[in-house]
Amino acid sequence: MAVVIQKPPLWTRLAPWVRGFDGPFLLSVALLALLGQLVMLSVAFDIEGRVQDHLRNLLIGAVVMVVVAQVPPQRLQALAVPAYVVGVLLLVAVELVGVTRKGAQRWLDLGVMTIQPSELMKIAMPLMLAWWFQRREGRLRALDFAVAAALLALPVGLIMLQPDLGTALLVLASGLFVIYFAGLSWMLIVPPLLLGALGAGVLVVMEPQWCAPGVDWVVLHEYQRQRVCTLLDPTRDPLGKGFHILQGLIAIGSGGVWGKGFMQGTQTHLDFVPERSTDFIFAALAEEFGLVGVLVLLTAYGVFIWRGLVLAMEASTLFGRLLAGALILVQFVYAFVNIGMVSGLLPVVGVPLPFVSYGGTAMVALGASLGLMLSVGRYKRLVPT
Repeated sequence: MAVVIQKPPLWTRLAPWVRGFDGPFLLSVALLALLGQLVMLSVAFDIEGRVQDHLRNLLIGAVVMVVVAQVPPQRLQALAVPAYVVGVLLLVAVELVGVTRKGAQRWLDLGVMTIQPSELMKIAMPLMLAWWFQRREGRLRALDFAVAAALLALPVGLIMLQPDLGTALLVLASGLFVIYFAGLSWMLIVPPLLLGALGAGVLVVMEPQWCAPGVDWVVLHEYQRQRVCTLLDPTRDPLGKGFHILQGLIAIGSGGVWGKGFMQGTQTHLDFVPERSTDFIFAALAEEFGLVGVLVLLTAYGVFIWRGLVLAMEASTLFGRLLAGALILVQFVYAFVNIGMVSGLLPVVGVPLPFVSYGGTAMVALGASLGLMLSVGRYKRLVPT
């Protein structure tokens, strides 16, 4: 008599992998991924392979997210120090034997592949600082914050030497969020904010003198000075360094309330919008979907950030709260900086728009960050060893 063994349905086999995930958070991620693919189809349908590659990257990011989410927070704590040490050593290796592309030494050739170690630090940095403050829980002193600042300054300084100011600022933000959530006094936060606001005001007033040809800012590379000066007055060189900002603004304004329609953006498809599927995809989105499309995207980001903060607040350990809180706010910084630079409010830097911009490395890093947050939420009732 033959025995028939029936395979369980696919969903039954996959259920253990997603059991315990925060439903609203996962739903917000799925909505943003869907919006990202829709926007990519509209703005890049005429770029060979771009839409299919973006879908592939989204799927790879989803797999990375699910796999990373299986790692319990206790194991994540054990990985914090090795990840940080390896990341710093790789950054040192970049400084010594790194590969130079487009005037920047940011990559490391491993033979079988070329990697950008600064991307690793976007995750390793909050992991390390969350681990540090977890160990110091209940007995924090000023010295502990000083040690955290030193741990943060080392990789940020190495990344700035490449030079890669945009990534350095993102790594800096990821660390500062952890330090802030750990209980840094407002007495230490407000003065730098006031100095920054004062400095920005002085820069605006002194723009005609400081942005004149031949002026050396000393603390910044020439290309960085040009980016700031272009932000202050993009009409200074409308066909050169100001071209990107001006064309992005034209595309955003021409979209109006309802947009020009799906696949109908003239600035976008006549190649006036630079990098329309990567850094400047927000301008293409605004042209084709208008103010309504922008509000839908911003609402989706709002729900995503809110649910991420809920995961952080509900975490049962200090490590989980610091890690999840920092990672979700870093995604807010990504979106804020990208939209700000395309809108002419911030200097142009290479920061992708989460879920929407094309990019394989960025999507893998995003998937890993989401997986870490889901891990914190999934194991929030477990007591760490």
